[in-house]
Amino acid sequence: MKEYQSWGRVFHYEHKIRPVLWRDSDLRLNELDAPVLPFGLGRSYGDSCLNDGGYLLDARPLNRFISLDREKGLLRCEAGVSLAEILKLIVPHNWFLSVTPGTKFITLGGAIANDVHGKNHAYAGTFGAHVTQFELLRSNGDRLLCSPTQNTDFFKATIGGLGLTGLILWAEIQLKRIESPFIEEDIIKFDNLDEFFEIAADSEEAYEHTVAWINSSATGASLGKGLFMRGNNAAPPFAETPHQPSDLQITVPFDAPDFVLNKATMRALNALYYGQQAAKIKHRLAHYESFFYPLDAILQWNRGYGKRGFMQYQCIVPYDDNHRAIQQILEKVAASGLTPSFLNVFKTFGDYPSPGMLSFPRKGVTLAIDFANEGQATLDFQDELDRIVLDSGGTGGYAAKDARISPAFFRAFYPQMDEFSQYVDPKFSSSFWRRVTGRRANNQ
Repeated sequence: MKEYQSWGRVFHYEHKIRPVLWRDSDLRLNELDAPVLPFGLGRSYGDSCLNDGGYLLDARPLNRFISLDREKGLLRCEAGVSLAEILKLIVPHNWFLSVTPGTKFITLGGAIANDVHGKNHAYAGTFGAHVTQFELLRSNGDRLLCSPTQNTDFFKATIGGLGLTGLILWAEIQLKRIESPFIEEDIIKFDNLDEFFEIAADSEEAYEHTVAWINSSATGASLGKGLFMRGNNAAPPFAETPHQPSDLQITVPFDAPDFVLNKATMRALNALYYGQQAAKIKHRLAHYESFFYPLDAILQWNRGYGKRGFMQYQCIVPYDDNHRAIQQILEKVAASGLTPSFLNVFKTFGDYPSPGMLSFPRKGVTLAIDFANEGQATLDFQDELDRIVLDSGGTGGYAAKDARISPAFFRAFYPQMDEFSQYVDPKFSSSFWRRVTGRRANNQ
């Protein structure tokens, strides 16, 4: 048995490990004495990538490229290949990921299993919208070729299916043509929540990529103030010298001590980050690394939350509630005795249906706030936020980030979970799935 953690470092679970070395391996999963779950790079924040007491199918050895059609932009590779490795291959050929999350340190299989989203949802939807096909290994040995036209139910269940429908062996994705590795970026200071929504609306048609950082400590007339980032892929010739990424990577070498994690410290960090930009609007020609993956330059940044780890709260609220739910949440966060971080993100989702049965994104505004883990107080507080979101007609419980949602709230946010359950492989399970369904796994 070996201890594995997710990125949030809240859970300390023991697992049996079964490496998957080749995509044609006979894994004989039905003969194992405990439930199984695929595992990639462990960047899920909660327990969706953990399987307490069971097996983790370590998919990282499945890290081989199969083919790249440089004319059509079709890439086929094994499920353990990371997005970082994919980018290293495709960017020199003027291709990019159609959708990318905020880290490149996840596997292709993990991106599909969580149906991750990025800064361009209104333009391109989720990662799964650009998956053309994949091979799925079931515990009975069946190998299913899944696509929008073949084994379509398993295709929809596996995208965003959290690794519960089987093991993805390889996948093919449609890439996006680019003319350079740079982004024409604007960074705009906004003073409150209303100004954020004004800038977001003004940016919808002209900018593919949009995201905002907010100061979670701000109150009153400054509630929701922050920095709005928007950008488009740049094409040469360039009117200015592009900002080149630094090869320097910082590593957080130890867990931050508890006394560092307090509201005063976070308030100071929020003020410092907001105040770093004096001008109302700043323009730069940014490299894709700094635009899409700023936190990847800080290795093990999760250790900054200390030994107890952190829990992120992410939700979506509809546009038509006049921003009431977002305002309520931000007011509660600022007034609470808890310690939110300065890693707080606003994004807008467009009317672009997700392909997966359990996919998280839908039209609305999404807010993500990290909280240092303070035990029961953090759990109770996030339950209160779930109630606000549910009353607004919104959605919470993003499984890639969640560490605590109750079965009742999860079912309320995902009424399609009964349909999805029909495609869960009887041998596959996770700590998350057992938590939100209240079920015990087979052989456990």
